[in-house]
Amino acid sequence: MAQPTYKSIKKKYYDIISVATRTKQVVHLVAQHDKIAMFDTIVKNNADKQIVVITKSKRKADELSSYLASQNVNAKATHGNHRTSEQEAVAASFNKSEIDVLITTDTILQTLNLANVAMILSYDIPSQLENYFVRVGHLKEMGVSIAFVSPEDQGQLSSIELLMKQEIPQEEVEDFTATRPPRMDKAARSDKDKKKKSRHRKEKVKRVGKPKEI
Repeated sequence: MAQPTYKSIKKKYYDIISVATRTKQVVHLVAQHDKIAMFDTIVKNNADKQIVVITKSKRKADELSSYLASQNVNAKATHGNHRTSEQEAVAASFNKSEIDVLITTDTILQTLNLANVAMILSYDIPSQLENYFVRVGHLKEMGVSIAFVSPEDQGQLSSIELLMKQEIPQEEVEDFTATRPPRMDKAARSDKDKKKKSRHRKEKVKRVGKPKEI
């Protein structure tokens, strides 16, 4: 199926952008190699919530699903490798609270009819900006949208905030400790620093644990 142009999507989802500004959103800055540890912490801290997780790839969705299964979390991945009937069955199980965590991609998320979503967790920032607002729209102005933002994603985050005309609050995750980044030689470090755009914030970064009941 042909993908709609950015211009047409921007017009179609203008209201969703407006909805996003009225929905609780949080950013967690995290190195790529620390995402799985932060993911584990957030899921365990919100065991009573219905969570939808969005990844960039089908492979990552399967990896996260397998990981949660190893942690005895009732989770299921559904994506383009599954038949439509299978995708609908997973969505129905999620709506009945038979599944606590549903993991999918942007392409499939837009086809699912989901209810009782308490948290949207963007494991990856979408490459197409409009998909971020489609994600947040599934909350129906309730619950919270959490986005993992690695240093490489900060430019994309700035573009999302520009469309909303507001900055998304940054918070730290209680019980999560970042690991030290891989060591690099001076030449490599200098080259990386030139490419990385730091996010400067005036407000104090909050440290949060489990969100309040929704």
